[in-house]
Amino acid sequence: MKEFDLAVLGGGPGGYVAAIRAAQQGACVCLVEREQVGGTCLNRGCIPTKALYSTALMLQRIRGAEAHGIGVESLKFDYGRAAGRKDEVVAKLVGGVEQLLKGNGVEVFRGEASLEGPGRVRIRRKDVTGHIRAKKIIIATGSVSARPKALQIDGKNVLTSREILAIKELPASLLVVGGGYIGCEFASIFSAFGARVTVVEQLPSLLANTDRQAVREVEKALKEQGVAVHTGTSVEEIRIGDGEVTTHLSTGEDVRSEKVLVSVGRLPNSAGFGFEENGIRLDEKGAVQVDEGMRTSVEGVYAIGDVTNIIQLAHVATYQAEIAVANALGGDATADYRVVPATIFTLPEIGQVGLSEEECKKKGIAVDVGRFAYQASSKALCDGETRGMVKILAEKDKGRIVGATVVGEEASSLVAEVAVAMQRGMSAGELAHVIHSHPTLPEMIKEAAEDVEGLAVHKVGRRSRDKAR
Repeated sequence: MKEFDLAVLGGGPGGYVAAIRAAQQGACVCLVEREQVGGTCLNRGCIPTKALYSTALMLQRIRGAEAHGIGVESLKFDYGRAAGRKDEVVAKLVGGVEQLLKGNGVEVFRGEASLEGPGRVRIRRKDVTGHIRAKKIIIATGSVSARPKALQIDGKNVLTSREILAIKELPASLLVVGGGYIGCEFASIFSAFGARVTVVEQLPSLLANTDRQAVREVEKALKEQGVAVHTGTSVEEIRIGDGEVTTHLSTGEDVRSEKVLVSVGRLPNSAGFGFEENGIRLDEKGAVQVDEGMRTSVEGVYAIGDVTNIIQLAHVATYQAEIAVANALGGDATADYRVVPATIFTLPEIGQVGLSEEECKKKGIAVDVGRFAYQASSKALCDGETRGMVKILAEKDKGRIVGATVVGEEASSLVAEVAVAMQRGMSAGELAHVIHSHPTLPEMIKEAAEDVEGLAVHKVGRRSRDKAR
C-alpha cells in the first residue's frame, strides 16, 4: 500500500490548492476527487454562473447602446449558445487545473474517499476499491445545496443551482425560492435573458447581512427589470403539473412558472466519509470543527473550505488551504478572517469587505462614514453606469478602516483596494492620500475615504455644510 506525505480529499478551490502548495514544498501528495477537479465553484457554481453573468451584463449594455448613438436593430439572444460558451469556459479551466496538478506531481485518484482508520483512506470507484496511507490528511469535501423535502426538488421542474446551470433552453418563467446571493444572482441573470422572474424570500428583505443601502439599489434594479419580489413570504406548497409548476405562497397567492429554482443555502458535505466514526467532531449542522490552524479533533487531520462552514466562499477555502498545508508540514499558522472581501454578482454588483454599517451599530463600534455616488464620477458618467455608491467606514477615534461596501459597475474590483488598505491597518486619511489615476472608477474610493472627514472635493461634505450653517 502506497504511503503519501499528504492526502487531500476533494479537488475544489481549497483541495487542489492545498495539494499543489504541498507538492511545491516537496511533499509526496495525492488528491481524491469523485467528479471533476475544481469542485462546485469551478464546475457548478462561481465560474459557470459568472460566465452567464458576463453574457447578461453584455445584453444589458447592448440594450442601453442607443444613449451612445449606437442603433441595435432586431437584437437576438440564443441561450443555447450562451450555455455552450459557459461550458467551454468551465472545460478550459478544468483542463488548466488538471495540468497544474500533473505538472506539480500530484497523483489524482478518481472515486469516493472515506476514512478507515488513522492515516488510512479508502477510495471506491464503480466496482473497484483501493486503499492508501497518508501521514497527514486534509478534508476538503465542500458543501451541497440544501434540499428541503417540502419543496419537491425533482431536478427537472424544481431545480437547485446545479441543475439550472445544466439546462439548455431558457425557461419562459422562473420562480426563485430564496433571496440570498445565489438566488439574487440567478434572478438578475435570467431576467436579463428575458425570462419572467419571481423571487420569494422568507426574511423581511433580500440579501441578509449586506449593507442596506446596497440592497436597496439591487432591489430597485430588479424591479426595474420586471422581477417580482416577495419578501417576508414563505413557500407553503409546490405542485408540479404538465409543463408548469404552481407555487403557493404564505400570502395566499399562487405563482405559476415553467421552472422553480430552490436556493435556500448550502450545507457542509460531511456525510458518508467516515468522519465521526473516526473521531472527527462535527457540529449540529454537520460542519467539521476546526481550530484556528484548521486542525480537526484528530491528530494529523485538517479540514478546509465549505465543509467547515466558517465562511462559504471559494477564496476563503483557498486561504484556509495555505494555513492547513503550512501546519501539516510542520508550521504553526493561524487563520485571520477580519479582512475577507466578497462579491455578489447582481445587476448592479455588490462588493463588500469587513463590517457593514448595521454590524458596527450592533457591535457598538462608533464609526465615521464616507460616501461617494457613481453619478458624481466622471468615468461612471462616461460609461453610462451611474447607478451605485461607495461607502467606507472608519473608527471615530483612530480613523482605521473597518469596512466598505461598493454597489455598481466593477464593484468586485473596486473593493479590493479597500481590502488591501484594511489588511495593512490603514486609516481613511492614509487611503485618501494615495494618488489615483484620472478619470477612473477607483477615484471614487479616494473620494469616499476623503468624505470620512467631510473633505471629498466632488461632493458637498459635512464640514462645508456645517460652516454654511
